[in-house]
Amino acid sequence: MKNKLTRREMGTTLLGAQAARAAAGPPPNIVLMLSDDHTASVLGAYGNAVVRTPNLDRFAGQGMRFDGAFTAAPQCVPSRAALMTGRSPVAIRMGRFSSPLPPEIPALPDLLRSHGYYTGICRRNFHLDGPGNAGPVSSRIFDQYGLRTFHRRVDYLDRNSPRAQTVARLNEFFGRRPKDKPFFLWISFNDPHHVWDRGAIAQPHDPRRIPLPPHLPDLPGMRDDLARYYDEVGRMDEEFQWVLDTLDRRGETEKTMVVFMGDNGMAFPHGKGSLYDPGLNVPLLVRWPGRVKAGSHTRELMSGEDLAPTLLEAAGAPVPKEMSGRGFLPLLEGAAYQPRRHIFAARLTHGNSAYTPATRASSFDLSRCARSQDFKLIYNCTPHQIYAPVDSANDAGWQQMVAAHQAGTLAPALSRTYFSNPRPVLELYDLNQDPSELNNLAGRPEQAGVERELKIALQEKMILDYDFLPLPTNE
Repeated sequence: MKNKLTRREMGTTLLGAQAARAAAGPPPNIVLMLSDDHTASVLGAYGNAVVRTPNLDRFAGQGMRFDGAFTAAPQCVPSRAALMTGRSPVAIRMGRFSSPLPPEIPALPDLLRSHGYYTGICRRNFHLDGPGNAGPVSSRIFDQYGLRTFHRRVDYLDRNSPRAQTVARLNEFFGRRPKDKPFFLWISFNDPHHVWDRGAIAQPHDPRRIPLPPHLPDLPGMRDDLARYYDEVGRMDEEFQWVLDTLDRRGETEKTMVVFMGDNGMAFPHGKGSLYDPGLNVPLLVRWPGRVKAGSHTRELMSGEDLAPTLLEAAGAPVPKEMSGRGFLPLLEGAAYQPRRHIFAARLTHGNSAYTPATRASSFDLSRCARSQDFKLIYNCTPHQIYAPVDSANDAGWQQMVAAHQAGTLAPALSRTYFSNPRPVLELYDLNQDPSELNNLAGRPEQAGVERELKIALQEKMILDYDFLPLPTNE
């Protein structure tokens, strides 16, 4: 596959990384923080002049900012599954939102733990042990077959504490950690996940100042929804700093690699639950004192599948051959790095509801995408599902969009994008000329070469992942 190194090259890269780690001294502590439903463009460090994120902006200046980071899925469960396993959610059978991570699939905490790390998870539900609100039938089956496994995978497990207990949970983790072991701690935030609380911060964002991308109409409800979303990003920024302050108080800052990332994009039209960039492109910031150059940044493409192998390499731990992700440790350290040509993502089931005739694309939709630096191909396998945004379909922004479409006052490009039924099976976008992904070029003769290249790349990925969907070509 074009995005993969040969086994010999992978072995050489891994040996080189392990030798470098040994020469650099003890393995680093690793802290991974995930914001929930956070698109990269809603962060000051990514050029947003309105959102107030002073702590993350300062942190970005202390390490490397990734402008081309994309999750492997636009929803919490499959995205996090890829982050923790270095594999596609399709390949590890995490296509159903309510599925627990299969017991035989190793996750990053397992692998670091076997390499001598003390490991923990805390704060918001981490989404990989089945839903916290599983019904009695599912719960009985999970228990009967031992499918909830994370209490065996980590040393410290906090399943779902409120925000007010963040610092207490951190101190509890550090109080139990053996002093002679490096640690890995995965912290998940609630914010800015929907529902967006009014009054989330003391100084709310002004809806009139919110920048509106071309894929969202300028409607009062949309501005109000965005302002509340921005408020939750600001509140998350505060909690993020609590973690850094705890590391400082415990004298761990200089010994710790800190990674901040979004689990998927914002819950707005074109965002969460879709394969457009606002659903997949997330912030990714890495600080590692003495190893990562402060104030550096890169546009290279990164997949959610790439995180686990990168952290394993940083720890000097073996990377399982089953991982399809590509470690980017050399890029972090300023060494030679072969960039990705493509990233891939899968749209899978969202939520735990049973399927009914009224089910919309917000709950059940099956699609795949391949993206290069310049173009994206989206392959829709359930095009007759009526579109609705994930989580926010009852909010004022979407409701006013529906009303505007029905009244004939919504911009034609937006009506075509959100209200066509069936939707096109293939979508192709020129990301330089059309970054909002509103002008579908699929089927145009002048783009036939690009479309074929991306179809072939996607087909290869689907075959190697044993994808259950029909392939995009009949070749």
